[in-house]
Amino acid sequence: MQSTSVLPHAPRPLERDSTGADAGPKPHICFLAPTTWPILARDPAVGLAGGAELQQTLIATTLAKRGYRVSMVSIDWGQQEGTESGGVRIYNMHKPDEGIPVLRFFHPRMTSVFRALKRANADVYFQRTAAVHTGYLAAFSKLAGKPCIYSGASDVDFQPGRQDILYRRDRWLYEYGLRRVDRVVVQNENQLRLLRENYHREGILIPNCYEAPPGAKADRQGYILWVAMMRHFKRPHLALEIARRLPQHKFVIIGGPDGSKKGDEIFREVSEGFRQLPNVEFKGMVPMAETERYFDGARVFLNTSIYEGFPNTFLQAWARGVPCVGMCDVGSHGPSGPVYDLAPTVDEAVARVDRLMRDDLQWQQHSQRVLAHHRSAHSVEAVVDQYEREFVSLARKP
Repeated sequence: MQSTSVLPHAPRPLERDSTGADAGPKPHICFLAPTTWPILARDPAVGLAGGAELQQTLIATTLAKRGYRVSMVSIDWGQQEGTESGGVRIYNMHKPDEGIPVLRFFHPRMTSVFRALKRANADVYFQRTAAVHTGYLAAFSKLAGKPCIYSGASDVDFQPGRQDILYRRDRWLYEYGLRRVDRVVVQNENQLRLLRENYHREGILIPNCYEAPPGAKADRQGYILWVAMMRHFKRPHLALEIARRLPQHKFVIIGGPDGSKKGDEIFREVSEGFRQLPNVEFKGMVPMAETERYFDGARVFLNTSIYEGFPNTFLQAWARGVPCVGMCDVGSHGPSGPVYDLAPTVDEAVARVDRLMRDDLQWQQHSQRVLAHHRSAHSVEAVVDQYEREFVSLARKP
């Protein structure tokens, strides 16, 4: 696990502009990120991992390295209030299952979020993914007179009624927040359009980022890799069908249930099917840090989702030169067209995966293309530069 500590924050030094004049201290940025602690602290004891959590960890820790005071409001997984990890200070909200059903919506859930945000006392607040917390943050920011940013994590975040939110009450609060936050960040052109058409707001397009560990690279002799939470829109049953149709190739499948009743049902059904196939190595839930080595062993990455925002797994693959086959369009295009093989049907996915596994020339061309695209569009430093401009601009806005 990454080392953590409990320390008081020292004041950040004054910044200088190009003329040498004081530009003011760097603002304090607070991330309302309830489920990000396990990735931030590399805590394998908490079985949660997702793209939004990875992105917030990358952005928060990079800002901390640049000298910003950075904090994060998190579910209380057992960490001590004030703990620091990667330069990010933690403020605790409620425990995962704390409180009496129904009543806990108000206390301790809503009350603990407001209290933690107040304790953080940041200059700018940030929250990612469609959730009730978007509404909480917008309401808190209005009361506290502090600016805030919402960042979408999926195309459906900007489609009324389609958000991945269980209760109508929570969806209403999310949309209340979406309409009232100071700025909205989106991942692709489609989300810009959806935000404009459905919520009459303009967004700021900032792509996802990722940096591979030193020495990470594709394995030409490797397997087909599938990694995702076992959710309905990830369509793991299609990965199962593709593996059945390609018995000559090895598959490695990584993913666990998302904690919901439906997710548990999907996991039980597909995990049994995967275990019955001799060409599949089924790993179940694997901590985020450990998935890196499975990308190092892959020749091809497969995505079977019906929709995405922008899959971080693509970036994990592309940074290593691992070609991808995806069944939905995430709008990622280079000068010569789509960066990855788009295969909307199972038949097309089977054909394209098979070709990349057998044809070394095709594989090499695709590998070079995705590696070049990652370097030009998705480096951590370039993406955090864009977030930094937004945070500083909001903090200094009168």
